Amino acid sequence: MSLTPVSFFALPGIPLVEPGDDLATILAKALSESKVGLCDGDVLVVAQKIVSKAEGCYVKLDDVKPSKRAVEIAQRTGKDERRVEVILSESDEIVKLGPQLVIAAHKLGFVMANAGIDESNINHEDGADRVLLLPRDPDGSAAELKRRLDATFGVSAAVIINDSFGRPWRNGVVGVALGAAGLPSLVDRRGARDLFGRELRVTEIAVADELASAASLLMGQADEAIPAVLARGLHFEAPSRPAAALVRDRERDLFR
Repeated sequence: MSLTPVSFFALPGIPLVEPGDDLATILAKALSESKVGLCDGDVLVVAQKIVSKAEGCYVKLDDVKPSKRAVEIAQRTGKDERRVEVILSESDEIVKLGPQLVIAAHKLGFVMANAGIDESNINHEDGADRVLLLPRDPDGSAAELKRRLDATFGVSAAVIINDSFGRPWRNGVVGVALGAAGLPSLVDRRGARDLFGRELRVTEIAVADELASAASLLMGQADEAIPAVLARGLHFEAPSRPAAALVRDRERDLFR
């Protein structure tokens, strides 16, 4: 039996990204200078934070005027009223409240803490408080990065934009795919047979999430400064599907 190795490479030397930066060029330079390059079938996992930064997804809290509802939620949770207002502006639904925590259904469908709004590892220029939002179209951002990188290296690769999520009933965060292009984010195995010939009836594999989580082990969560990881050696037979396929419809969500 032959072994099929899969390798993950943390890309060093990526600078702090600012609004308007050409992220595709930055990533291409890191791939080239690391001598890893980009090959057919590679998967580049990119941290949501640098995508949001390049796209300028910042909000200055001094410009935010809290609504009555934001004030009420702030009083219940102990969170800053302005931050709550930003959460509300990014959400379709508030799912659960707790001390210093708002679980929200983001407009993109993700159910997550604080609607994905973050303050860590961002530059608060001129001493002004600001927060970073999710990209407006993560699948679109992934598709554009793929297009640019494919053209630069003359290959057909895949791109995943990942973020860290907490999970019900489990401690700790894991990486998940917010956006993806060039790979099957979700593989439907319903109708396939197990080892004993039993038909699989509900099995779907979140391929993009599994890769996002693996890459997060190399990216880290604090000051590691590794916002991009390359996976090599993977082979997919299923058709490409965007990360939006991973979002469960509200009607099928038994926990809301």
